[in-house]
Amino acid sequence: MSFMQSLQAAWQRNNSLVCVGLDPEPSKFPEHLRGNPDAVFEFCRAIVDATADLVCTYKPQIAHFAALRAEDALERLIAHIHDKHPGVPVILDAKRGDIGSTAQHYVSEAFDRYQADAVTLNPYLGRDSVQPFLDRADKGVILLCHTSNPGAADLQDLLVSDKNGGGKPLYQHVAQIVARDWNANGNCALVTGATWPEQLAEVRALVGDVPLLVPGIGAQGGDVEAVVRHGRSSNGSGLLISSSRAILYAGNGEDFAQAARAATLELRETINRHR
Repeated sequence: MSFMQSLQAAWQRNNSLVCVGLDPEPSKFPEHLRGNPDAVFEFCRAIVDATADLVCTYKPQIAHFAALRAEDALERLIAHIHDKHPGVPVILDAKRGDIGSTAQHYVSEAFDRYQADAVTLNPYLGRDSVQPFLDRADKGVILLCHTSNPGAADLQDLLVSDKNGGGKPLYQHVAQIVARDWNANGNCALVTGATWPEQLAEVRALVGDVPLLVPGIGAQGGDVEAVVRHGRSSNGSGLLISSSRAILYAGNGEDFAQAARAATLELRETINRHR
């Protein structure tokens, strides 16, 4: 089953637009896990096992694992999700972007080594840097469009002229190019931050029902109601609303996984009230 098929099935089966970001920070782990040599895997696995029926996808951030020399834990975690919770796709949040043979190696890293179902990419080196990912039609290609961070407007909002002499923000060019030219296999999605609801609405208007990965809910302060109102697709789905810290660290005791489940359930219900 392709990433898009798995995603659509998970939206329906779990009645959920929630994406849980897996961003392990050992300093925030419960006391009983500290000193455990496999704490990163054990922590993330517990979160996954407690929430898998409430989400549409998981999104491990590769830097959080690599900085801890925990790439093996990441491989085992993705394998665990596929084995124990089949049908819940995994997005490798890597934000890769390069050309030629390097791009091919990044494809192998994401899809062959880690066995991810999708990967986040930076589109600003152009189509040739993305094409090796697009060619994997069964995999998801999730491209940065208008990100959630405060500095997003520094470059993404710059007015860029088009061939007709008009001008529009760079992120709108990205959205149109991806939806119109790069999505021949129907495996593209876009990253659009919850902290910029007006821009989110503009992107949705430009791309139709292309899925949108929306970070910025929870710790970054994005508003759920605004995200759903501006970002949902024609059938009321079309969103992967990501929350990391607010779910992962909802509790700090031995019941941390149950606290994460409660936080995930609350977010799912809040989202669904506005669908």
